[in-house]
Amino acid sequence: MNLTATYSLLFTALLAITTASHASVLHADDWTTPTPEELSMTSQPQVPGAAAVYLDREETTVDDLHEFTIYTRLKVLTEGGKKFGDVEIYYGSNRDGQGTSIQNIEARTIEPDGTIVPFTGKPYDKLVQKAHGAKEMEKVFSMPDVRVGSIIEYRYRISYGDDFVIAPQWYIQSELFTRKAHYVWKPTLRQLADDRGTVSTIMWLPILPAGTQVKRTTYPAAKYQEIGRTMYELTIENVPPAPDEEYMPPTRSLTYRVLFSYSAYSNVGEFWKGEGKRWSKEGDKFIGPGHAVRDAVAQITAPTDSQEQKLQKIYAAVMQLENTNFTRVHSTSEEKAEGLKEVHNTDDVWTRKRGNSDQLAELFVAMARAGGMKAYLFAVTNRDRDIFLKGYFSLSQLDDDIAIVNVNGTEQFFDPGSRYCPYGHLNWKHTIASGIRQTDKGTDFATSPMESYKTSQVDRIADLTMDPHGIVSGIVKMTYAGAPALFWRQRSLAGDATSLNEELRSNVERLLPQGMDVKVVGIENLTAYEQPLIVNYQVKGAIGSATGKRLFYPGDLFETNSKAAFPDEKRDIPVYFHYPSTTLDAVRVKFPANFSVESSPASAKYQFKDLAAYTEEASSAPGSVTVRRDYVLGSILFFPKEYSDLRSFYSKMETQDQGSVVLETVPATIGAN
Repeated sequence: MNLTATYSLLFTALLAITTASHASVLHADDWTTPTPEELSMTSQPQVPGAAAVYLDREETTVDDLHEFTIYTRLKVLTEGGKKFGDVEIYYGSNRDGQGTSIQNIEARTIEPDGTIVPFTGKPYDKLVQKAHGAKEMEKVFSMPDVRVGSIIEYRYRISYGDDFVIAPQWYIQSELFTRKAHYVWKPTLRQLADDRGTVSTIMWLPILPAGTQVKRTTYPAAKYQEIGRTMYELTIENVPPAPDEEYMPPTRSLTYRVLFSYSAYSNVGEFWKGEGKRWSKEGDKFIGPGHAVRDAVAQITAPTDSQEQKLQKIYAAVMQLENTNFTRVHSTSEEKAEGLKEVHNTDDVWTRKRGNSDQLAELFVAMARAGGMKAYLFAVTNRDRDIFLKGYFSLSQLDDDIAIVNVNGTEQFFDPGSRYCPYGHLNWKHTIASGIRQTDKGTDFATSPMESYKTSQVDRIADLTMDPHGIVSGIVKMTYAGAPALFWRQRSLAGDATSLNEELRSNVERLLPQGMDVKVVGIENLTAYEQPLIVNYQVKGAIGSATGKRLFYPGDLFETNSKAAFPDEKRDIPVYFHYPSTTLDAVRVKFPANFSVESSPASAKYQFKDLAAYTEEASSAPGSVTVRRDYVLGSILFFPKEYSDLRSFYSKMETQDQGSVVLETVPATIGAN
């Protein structure tokens, strides 16, 4: 009997035995009996004030059964911890009805006196997102009688399709302290193979505390079987919560985790060389370009155009197409009614006049190639989610496609899949982002460039007039360029004009002194993505406080409600900003004759190395005061050793921002009153 037949028989026996035993476990009435200490505990010493803690977390993956089983015990310690009684279980994609599902949910609440309240409700499905023909779902249910001191206990099974196996990802840290966690993975006994060859290697990337290791053991696959089975297991105790501070790198990039993968490769170099070649070949097959794309480029561009002119026209043409990541997925029946078939290449994308973000990036590469330029696809990991890990044998970590085009001998980067992203720029989450790219010789690792602080800029201008009672009214003008403009433009696609106006209004209202009335009176260049976005507001209200004969108001009204960016004296996590930026403020307040200027903020200028700079100055004229503030952030990452100096820079800046203009009541006016 050959090895494949042996594995087949073993799999059949194991499936029958394990399925029977597994069913008995899922439907057993026995639960973990809480200890007296667990029932009476009111806090966890390692995390004072914590809302809740995990007492136990268990996750078991059995690939031959195509399922994960999850078991959780959680102690509620404060009123804030009661929110964990509302359980949301994410279960990934469900394409055309074939995908993952949640089964066998069992739950109960244990009160501090030991009273058990079983969950008898019915969980319901919640659609989180629908895109590209897939539904992102959550199973939602609420635990009964959750109160401070309760223990929440639940378990469930996630089942997935029989046609594939899924190597697990163990994310060890969460927002809560974990007393004990146990993870088990039982890989399949089947001999896996695809067009790469036999997928016989299991690889894993452990990011764990010192001294903690994944155990690899062998145990009998079934009773009386001589061939053993490999199992991977991790037990860990007293796991601190995931870092949660302001201005920190993507949370998942800092947490303990173990990432497994089935592989046809045995080392990093082989994997990325082989999978990179495969990815590039599949990309080129889709890209083409075909006849429809070539004909379109011939119509869009002129023979006399320079490469730059051609590319600008091509980019504008792609940007005019519908990006379904920001609109909606069209159903199969809709597309059939329009006479459209499945998308197989960029010709199909162009013909449909719509596509998802990656398809539009691929179309742009195709059109650039059709225009006679060298163009390459570049798959990156989004910086708002994670960082690229070469040691993780999976292309799934590559989130989005951007484009590289050689223009007159210089490579330029483009982001046609980000709706409203200007020509020659990248969405911030795709800057300084790593992944793999196509080259003339195949593929290679690469990192996209960082954009200048001059690219992303916000101008905040207030031109206000004060009445004799200290109430101001006038116009606030906000001008957004780069990342801030892209944020608001893409935000506009998530709702209607009313919701956008409300978000814009509340955003400025939060900046200004409390109680000011703010109204959006005009939006310019909302869809003109190559131009700055301008929003005009009408504002009115009191901006200061009177004390005797004096009126005090903040010099820079836009910093009225700002708080300390870095209140802690020490920090072990790098400080991380999304993108370099510039903020320019100008606040002019004109006042009536019954006021005169007693004082205004002194001029200040601070700099942190060549990475950040700040200036503020005030100037007075008859009947007005103008305060100007410039803040420039030139870098995005600052390491703990730089934290003290960085914090000192921000502290000086924040102190200066709280400076006031002091107006004095003119004596003649006082007598008149």
